[in-house]
Amino acid sequence: MAHNIFKGLGIALITPFTSDGSIDYDALKRIIAYQLDNGADFLCILATTGETPCLTKNEKAAIKELVVDEVAGKIPILMGCGGNNTQAVVEEIQETDWKGISGVLSVCPYYNKPSQEGLYRHFKAIAKASPLPVVLYNVPGRTGINLKAGTTVRLAEDCENIIAIKEAGGSLEQVDEIIKNKPDRFDVISGDDALTFPMIASGAAGVISVIGNALPKEFSRMIRLEFNGEYEAARKIHHRFTELYSLLFVDGNPAGVKALLHEMGMIENELRLPLVPTRITTMQKMADILKELRI
Repeated sequence: MAHNIFKGLGIALITPFTSDGSIDYDALKRIIAYQLDNGADFLCILATTGETPCLTKNEKAAIKELVVDEVAGKIPILMGCGGNNTQAVVEEIQETDWKGISGVLSVCPYYNKPSQEGLYRHFKAIAKASPLPVVLYNVPGRTGINLKAGTTVRLAEDCENIIAIKEAGGSLEQVDEIIKNKPDRFDVISGDDALTFPMIASGAAGVISVIGNALPKEFSRMIRLEFNGEYEAARKIHHRFTELYSLLFVDGNPAGVKALLHEMGMIENELRLPLVPTRITTMQKMADILKELRI
């Protein structure tokens, strides 16, 4: 029976680009080293924050290989593999080289809006095909569909290699319902930086974080304090981040966190269309907050 190993601070890893639009592999190595040195518990690659829809098949394979080599087994790696054509996802899972990867993150089908029964069967087919544990990913703001608590719990009970859900539905009520009814071996992971503090207080096992790309040490400290029951100290860190949470996403993700990493001198501020860099005004506000956070 598979258990969840993706606990604590997970990083939704960005894909850095050079000014000519190609992948900046040197910057990617820097970011991975920075994560390993600053308290990241696992990495989540080739998902939303990595701008995966705009990467070619060869680029995805190259990123996967580089991350596996650089991490060298120090922490687990969760890799995105999902879509809205169940058969195509199943085939991709069967054809992918999973060497060095510890789990599959699979997003709810987007655009075609399946019913709860359709979602259940989609993920059941993925779980059956996957040689690795599966983490569900619910993000209604991007997919147009909400994986309801009852469906999540049903999948957790019926598929022993579905070990967790990255829950980014924005509803603490839904999180509570899953945590109350789930099997012990199944975990809820926050998919929303701003809700991580209350979600962990409710029993979530960790976060797959965007802000962690830039500030892993501070964010992992908040999580560790909470795990130790030191809520007052954790809440102070959470409140220091409050304004940054909204600024990070106001111009879309990963535009905000890329601007922040650029400000820190770690990457060039480049995205692939249709995404564009964050506005100058947002960038200036983030730079000011960054100065305060570092004092």
